[in-house]
Amino acid sequence: MRVNYQAFFFSLFLSRLADQVLLFLVPLVVFQTTQKASWAGIAFFIEALPRYLVFPICGALCDRVSPIKALRISQLYRALACIGGVVGFYLLGGLVWLIALSACCGALTSQGLVAREVLLPQVFKQIRFEQVLSYSQLADQAGVVLGPLLAALLLGWWNWEAVVVATSLLFFAADYATILWQRTSNIQLNPPETAPAHWALPMKTAFMHVLYLPGLKKLVALAAAENLVIGVTLATSAAMVTGLHHQSGRFYALIQTAGAVATIVVLLVIARTSISRRVLGLLSFVAIFLGGLIAGASASSWGYVVGFLLIVGFDKMFSVYIRSARQEIVPAKDYGKTTGVIILLNNLTQPLAGLIVGFVSGNAQIGLVVLVISLSMGLLGATITTVGVWSSRQSRAALLASAADQNPDRIG
Repeated sequence: MRVNYQAFFFSLFLSRLADQVLLFLVPLVVFQTTQKASWAGIAFFIEALPRYLVFPICGALCDRVSPIKALRISQLYRALACIGGVVGFYLLGGLVWLIALSACCGALTSQGLVAREVLLPQVFKQIRFEQVLSYSQLADQAGVVLGPLLAALLLGWWNWEAVVVATSLLFFAADYATILWQRTSNIQLNPPETAPAHWALPMKTAFMHVLYLPGLKKLVALAAAENLVIGVTLATSAAMVTGLHHQSGRFYALIQTAGAVATIVVLLVIARTSISRRVLGLLSFVAIFLGGLIAGASASSWGYVVGFLLIVGFDKMFSVYIRSARQEIVPAKDYGKTTGVIILLNNLTQPLAGLIVGFVSGNAQIGLVVLVISLSMGLLGATITTVGVWSSRQSRAALLASAADQNPDRIG
């Protein structure tokens, strides 16, 4: 890839790195200060909720203004929010400043995510889109892996206020990398749409696309089912490893690291090969389904490890399939608003998974929950595939019948 492309992905990496530092920092600092896990959970909820709620708004915005402008606003305002939060803490005190700045950064992170999603198919037109997505996911995953490590390292040296200031510098650096990419690139972006007559019109357009564009409902349903398995895996992994399988916290940390490595290996394979989109979708869906069955049913910790690695390792491959497939379905002029709504719908099942786990009592039942949800995912996938095959045959039969009516002498 050329230098300007590298700057684009480096900007993504720095932005995700800073975002993950904040995600790690807030619950930890709140717990260390209050010594109450409930307050840490509430802080995480307040921090994470805006990320989901603003996706449709951010999507509509990225169709109304230049996605590069939306991306730069996201990065710059996150840096300023970090500085403002620290200033507010020193002037007035209280951890509410840390939580507030993180919630603000969470909403702006969603804006940056959608802006990059809109940019990718326009910027990398000459490169196979599945390959572009794999590079994007690699940069994103590197930030996800290194962010908590960097946060823990910095907290060992400085107080949390200094770490937040350092995080703002990462956001500024991400914006500089974006400027460098923009100045060394010669790209032509789609013109933004004019303002609609009513603020709700973009949302209506997006939901109508989800309902009526051929194949889009299927993608949303598959992604929601897959995210339910991912959500229940993430919500139960600590309890499964340290509770049900009686392993140490160090063993749990090693599994998390191994999952990150497996993800990077899978993404490198996608980036370096030419696997068809259909194979990507089928392989990743089946791998996650089998991983859920193995993780939920296994009586040994090593069996759980195998299932966990299948789920986490192939999650990003499935994401590449979903994102590349919807990019071909959704009209370019409505890509931002529709993507924002789709991301919201896809991810609603992750908090639902946490809610399901919250009603489960006893470690022995957690494995059963993982097993049942994985079976549900497999059943949904099989149903969608069967309906799709039946619909294709019906459409083909209708076309043949129409052709026979129009040209009876050529049929037979």
